[in-house]
Amino acid sequence: MQPPRAPLFWSILLLWLGVPSWSTVARLPLLGPRPDFSATPVRLYPAAPANARLGNLVFDRGYRLTSPDPSFGGFSSLIVTGDRFLLLSDGGNIVRFRLDSTGQLHDRDFAELPGGPGTGWEKSDRDSESMTRDPASGTIWVGFENANAIWAYRPGLRKALRHATPKSMQDWPTNGGAEAMVRLHDGSFLVLSETGHWGTNISSRHDRAAIRFSGDPTRNRRQGFRFSYRPPPGFNPTDIAELPDGQLLVLNRRFGLPSGFTAALTMVDPRAIAPGKTVQGRVIARFARAVLSDNYEGIAVVREADGGIGLWIVSDDNQSHLQQSLLLHFRLDVATFGARNRVRHLP
Repeated sequence: MQPPRAPLFWSILLLWLGVPSWSTVARLPLLGPRPDFSATPVRLYPAAPANARLGNLVFDRGYRLTSPDPSFGGFSSLIVTGDRFLLLSDGGNIVRFRLDSTGQLHDRDFAELPGGPGTGWEKSDRDSESMTRDPASGTIWVGFENANAIWAYRPGLRKALRHATPKSMQDWPTNGGAEAMVRLHDGSFLVLSETGHWGTNISSRHDRAAIRFSGDPTRNRRQGFRFSYRPPPGFNPTDIAELPDGQLLVLNRRFGLPSGFTAALTMVDPRAIAPGKTVQGRVIARFARAVLSDNYEGIAVVREADGGIGLWIVSDDNQSHLQQSLLLHFRLDVATFGARNRVRHLP
């Protein structure tokens, strides 16, 4: 047999040397270069469009996000600043845009996380399930479920800065790790496992493992304490946010047949959080029955122009034709809360 010609030989050799051992694994689906997507208005109660009440929430507006890009969707967390939105999928895909009060999209942009656990080739390397932000510096932290790691990024997720794999999180389930995370106003962090729990007692299996870090967990990974969060029966936490007065909102999800996806929003008093303690919130809204329901995974608290409190909730469509990427806006009806649960001292 004749030896291959030099150019072809070296090309094959370089290709072989440059392809890592995981080359046979399917590449993580990435968004294309063209940020093409739209927002179509939806109603909270499809069969009763005039109905806007959902527990202590009042529905303001909502949209179904769609795109011809097959990698679009799978959103697990979001950050909202004014009319600017940053959505992060559970595959490390980033969608940025502005959404005005009339539902028009502006400044659309696609990107991908510039760094994270592993090589970034497989989806499990970019299983980004939670996200939170420092409003002063703009630094963003992302929780990775599969790796049980937390990474810090520059504003807008433009560049990876540092990361940590806290020892206290290493025993969390591979598919049930840092599902919910929030940076509090005092600089501490709360991280909740989706399905993990502390201890082996049967009673503890209904609770979810949680950690309060005294500061940035990528710098102070050993400073803080463990506690537990008890979701409503059958539910698991998917995100957490802080209200202006320090009260906490936890978004919880449940899947069952034939009901499909349902969700419950609970309010938790932060004063109940202490080392080794179990905290339980009050349910203030349920997504079930006639309500537009899906796999709601992300929540963001915003200050409205009139001083009220708004919530944005996003759903993870699992990139399935049977589900939707929904972006819903609510107002928190403070007047409906009882004395013990009323949002106090709003700045």
